[in-house]
Amino acid sequence: MLKVYAATWCPHCVKTVEFLKKNQIEFEYVDIEKAPADEVKKVIEVNGGHDWVVPTLEYQGRWRKGKFFNAEGLKKDLAEMGVI
Repeated sequence: MLKVYAATWCPHCVKTVEFLKKNQIEFEYVDIEKAPADEVKKVIEVNGGHDWVVPTLEYQGRWRKGKFFNAEGLKKDLAEMGVI
């Protein structure tokens, strides 16, 4: 299942979650501020190793770095990851 590492206060996270729900894409929401340390470490690594960036997505070992919300870009990335 698609994992969405996000924060409740992040507008790009909110829009990403809304997009996924609207398009009936199942996902697991992981609050980055409450996530286990090993998962946070991986999100930091995926995003260049300096700090975590949200929303970061993971699906079957494929990662999408944290980005500003863009519906077309998200749709393209989800297709490349094999989610849709």
